[in-house]
Amino acid sequence: MTFNPDADISGGKASKRGRNTGIAVAGGSIGVLALFLISQLLGVDLTGLAGGGEQPAASDSTLEQCLTGQDANENVECRMKGASASLEAYWENEAPALGVAYNAPQDFILFNQGTSTGCGSASSATGPFYCPPDQMIYIDVTFYDELRSRFGSSGGPLAEMYVIAHEWGHHVQNLAGVLQRTQDGQTGPSSNAVRVELQADCFAGAWAANASKVPDDSGVPFLQPITKAEYQDALSAAASVGDDRIQQATQGQVMPHTFTHGTSEQRVDWFTTGYEHGAEACDTFTVSPGAL
Repeated sequence: MTFNPDADISGGKASKRGRNTGIAVAGGSIGVLALFLISQLLGVDLTGLAGGGEQPAASDSTLEQCLTGQDANENVECRMKGASASLEAYWENEAPALGVAYNAPQDFILFNQGTSTGCGSASSATGPFYCPPDQMIYIDVTFYDELRSRFGSSGGPLAEMYVIAHEWGHHVQNLAGVLQRTQDGQTGPSSNAVRVELQADCFAGAWAANASKVPDDSGVPFLQPITKAEYQDALSAAASVGDDRIQQATQGQVMPHTFTHGTSEQRVDWFTTGYEHGAEACDTFTVSPGAL
């Protein structure tokens, strides 16, 4: 998905952080570390609610060089900042319609190899994730290379931004109290963990459908309309992070009873539902197991 070259992305909430791998976990650390091990196994994000202690000081830069849509088109870090600007503008308007009192994530951190978070210590192997205790989104952008080389995504700018839109969806869920449903510890095809993930995919699709209509403060839309090829890239990214595909790639077998994110088919279907019907259609919690 292409940014309008003169769109103003300077207000995007994104920071770049140098390497910082000190573990900072308070009470409940076993649960936090277990979540990270699960996340490393799946190669995708954390969604469990976990507590963390104070973090070691980290030096963050706010990507001051990323100012325009043209910058976002040319540089992946600027693209992340541009995506955050678009997502923030979208959810400021959309969340109240869902009955959610919206406020922005505290930050969106682009890290290198490893960093400390409110959920503990993260590495590149953790994959992108949203941390509820500190209300921040984290990603090492080299994840996008792995998405293509290891899991078969076709790649592309919209595929990259789908990942961030999915994590932003977790922030909205956190504000709505939905993420708490993952605390039941259940896994499997119709578990609350899977329903949370599929709803975040649906929210990502809803944003994508409206992204070309979301303007900056000057009224210039952040993004140009999605092309057919870009839409297929987003579907490819959603499919590449299905539980079945990741388990097959990493373990050589598929174990449905351990599913936490949904199958490739489900993730594509729910992204499509959001894209075609909007965020109001993303109630994955009232869908019967057979229809999920």
